Amino acid sequence: METSTPLQQFLKWEKETPNSIMLRQPFSGEWRNWTYQQAGEETRKIAAGLKSLNLPARSNIALLSKNCAQWIMADLAIMMAGHISVPLYATLTAPSIKQILEHSEARAIFIGKLDKYAEQKDGIPASVQKIGMELYGIQESLSIEKMIATEKALTDIATWDRDEVLTIMYTSGTTGKPKGVMHSAGNFDAIVQTGIIDLELPMHPRLFSYLPISHIAERAGIEMIGIYRGATFSFAESLDSFPKNLAETQPNLFFAVPRIWAKFREKISEKLPPKKLNTLLSIPIINNIIRKSIKKKLGLAEATHIYSGAAPISVDLLEWFDKIGVTIFQAIGMTEDCIYSHFNRRTANRFGTVGKALTGVTVKIADDGEFRLKSGGVMKGYYKEPELTAATFDEEGYLKTGDKAEYDKDGYLTIVGRVKDQFKTDKGKYVSPAPIEMLLLANQNIEQACVVGMGIPQPIALVVLSASGKAQSKDELIASLTASLQEVNPALESYEKLEKVVVMQGDWTVENGLITPTLKVKRNEVEKIHLPKYPTWYHTQQGVVIWE
Repeated sequence: METSTPLQQFLKWEKETPNSIMLRQPFSGEWRNWTYQQAGEETRKIAAGLKSLNLPARSNIALLSKNCAQWIMADLAIMMAGHISVPLYATLTAPSIKQILEHSEARAIFIGKLDKYAEQKDGIPASVQKIGMELYGIQESLSIEKMIATEKALTDIATWDRDEVLTIMYTSGTTGKPKGVMHSAGNFDAIVQTGIIDLELPMHPRLFSYLPISHIAERAGIEMIGIYRGATFSFAESLDSFPKNLAETQPNLFFAVPRIWAKFREKISEKLPPKKLNTLLSIPIINNIIRKSIKKKLGLAEATHIYSGAAPISVDLLEWFDKIGVTIFQAIGMTEDCIYSHFNRRTANRFGTVGKALTGVTVKIADDGEFRLKSGGVMKGYYKEPELTAATFDEEGYLKTGDKAEYDKDGYLTIVGRVKDQFKTDKGKYVSPAPIEMLLLANQNIEQACVVGMGIPQPIALVVLSASGKAQSKDELIASLTASLQEVNPALESYEKLEKVVVMQGDWTVENGLITPTLKVKRNEVEKIHLPKYPTWYHTQQGVVIWE
């Protein structure tokens, strides 16, 4: 395949497959479809509306919405009009929205499918032109519906050089203030073209887009792959309708984060307890019927490419899904490398690793164990942050990923923790928490875990209970969590062994700022709240399991 840009690929499918369904959006339980031709027509009119604002060429245009058909069209319209997209997480608070819009110098913003726009609206400066989406109840002086009704389809489509910045993607802020990662058309082209070959990505796939599309995994792995392969995109109407919408879609390629995989297992276990499931799977003929039934109800009966990323996933969870016929390929990537890094794949998959390097990736392991890389997906830099950009690359031009990693003899990469997540106990020993957290998460009563230990002799684990955990009695939970400690600790070095498990009273959520929109724990925010309590928890005589 020749090098290209996302916009060129869309125009190709619009011309070659005009009657194929591109977008499927559910409204009140009914699907509304757009063909490539219809989506192209509406997108060109939205682009014409943008052009009518007479903004300087390559202005920054923000997008604030949950995933929906109009998100894709707005993104393509921004490209067509010759502007740069700035996607925002739909869950951001007004202060965070204001911070990004001011830093990015956005001239306009598309406002779409949101849960709490009334609370977010004050974060949009008066200088930023608002473009609403009336379909989702956003009433502004400008809207995409008015543009579609009044504008003539744009014919003077902008062109893009591969090295031009196409989008500025702000990181989800696990370690502090969000940074604006600049990606070019060529960055997206490089990862998709490589993925098509290395991962054997199917042509004209059915895709289900539900994870935040403002995150690089969904943007590159779903939107861009879909645009390049002429996909049909389907979306979830709501959180409640998510299982039904997914089952109705039966995507060919599916991506989830570990917490979602854990929730899938939890829901299946409610209907088929482990003992009953294992019995059924041990019976010839019946086992295949059970697997097919589970996969169909999940929505994964037709999925050939199933991925997990954004955070580590436990081997226990991977093995459980593999047992029911759902083979998950773990991968790793980051906003800064456009997920052009390491993937497990159908021909080479090893649980517990993030796979092998994609073609074109060059890696080195630094003295402190950090893995660093070069690839065609590496960012152009952080927007308006030259010093921070320079600090993110080493003297040889390798991107510092922040991950500590090791290769095995066959070339599979294993992440052993984050360089910055390491902490020192008061014995002077450094502990990497991520591998220990993975061991704890094998217990289905634990939904989230954060291993900490600054200022105390041994680490302790802060845990949030899963729904099944909350349903158990206190005595049952103590027994379960104590058993986990007895299983985990023998595998650890003496200075890593967990002294206590502390059960949190409240959940860690996106709303309270303790997890990111991609469901990763914000360790620094958790520590801000709980650090002063560590000595008390450590020295309590209550036992190995205590309640906050």
